[in-house]
Amino acid sequence: MGNIGMPKQFMELCGKPIIIHTIERFLHSERIDKIYIGVHHEWIDYMQELLQKYFASTDVAVVVPGGADRNATVFNVIDRIEEDYGVSEDHIVLTHDAVRPFITQKIINENIDAARTYGAAAVAYNSIDTIVVSEDSAFITSVPERRKMYNVQTPQSFKINLLRELFESLDEEEKKTLTDACRICTVRNQPVYIVEGDISNIKITTPTDFKFAAAIAESFVE
Repeated sequence: MGNIGMPKQFMELCGKPIIIHTIERFLHSERIDKIYIGVHHEWIDYMQELLQKYFASTDVAVVVPGGADRNATVFNVIDRIEEDYGVSEDHIVLTHDAVRPFITQKIINENIDAARTYGAAAVAYNSIDTIVVSEDSAFITSVPERRKMYNVQTPQSFKINLLRELFESLDEEEKKTLTDACRICTVRNQPVYIVEGDISNIKITTPTDFKFAAAIAESFVE
């Protein structure tokens, strides 16, 4: 996103930080019991200030110190969930990018249902573009069938006990291959159900993404 002086989730989008838009989406769901926000330790106080500014109470979400990487942050949050609610086979966690502020209630509900039924789920939609593989970043090595290619979004959703069990079964070399929580499942051949995504559920990563997001924010209607 360039030198903006802060994590991109704190950039203002139509008058509010991106992460506030995202939190509001989950607050609208009657099926979400609690929101936990994994935050880099240097930005915890700032996140608390935003909660106080935009909501009647900071109790709308629990701020948890982030870890060294994405999965470490997920498990920091899971540890806090189990501290607050205990360990249960019924507990489900939806892990979501702070910079995807246009998640729909349909996607949230289908993630919850899929995680309960299958144990693990991820949001994705069939790729519109042809995907190519290059081994050397110079020449095309292969062209997979487009019908088998999907663009992955979030949430990624799991039964907490299952995710922890799978993660603890990995050795250190396997853990080095992890790019996200779904990879924890696929390494151990745990099926991950595909919840149909929405092209508007964009991840705001680049200045161009931000321009698209501003347009969506002005017209977005579920």
